[in-house]
Amino acid sequence: MTTHFVMMGVCGCGKTTAALSLQKHLNRCPYAEGDDFHTQANRDKMGAGIPLTDEDRYPWLRNLRDWMTEQAQSGAAYTIVTCSALKRQYRDILRGAQGKTAFIHLTPPQAINLERMMARQGHYMKAGMLDSQLEILEELGADEYGVKIDNPGSPEAVEADILAWVKAEGLL
Repeated sequence: MTTHFVMMGVCGCGKTTAALSLQKHLNRCPYAEGDDFHTQANRDKMGAGIPLTDEDRYPWLRNLRDWMTEQAQSGAAYTIVTCSALKRQYRDILRGAQGKTAFIHLTPPQAINLERMMARQGHYMKAGMLDSQLEILEELGADEYGVKIDNPGSPEAVEADILAWVKAEGLL
């Protein structure tokens, strides 16, 4: 059965960096950058500083879920997806993929997120959107499979925490 690792959290939390680090340990498994699955309308909206609505997000989440299922049907042992997955209802859509879905919630301090976002060049997601994401963020429920990684350290330290959890869960 395919295990899908979803790197989740608000913008600037390190999803892409963590995903690429984990991918090294999973034989370069299929990887989907969630931002690539957004419609141009969504990108334009976020670029203008307008938060997305649930209705804006649903097609995006379904596209990610369908990609995950396609990878499972192709025989992938693992996949990695970056997706904010801010609300439980969003995660419910992703959990609908064929296989097992494990959420890795990256939660560095807000100041670090903001600093990373301010340093980005040419990204459609503007730093001012961080507050709107934090307002709607719902923590993983006790019945949701995953882990919260709150390490504010280096990418290597975050990678070590993720790998420790993955190994402890018997997923690697």
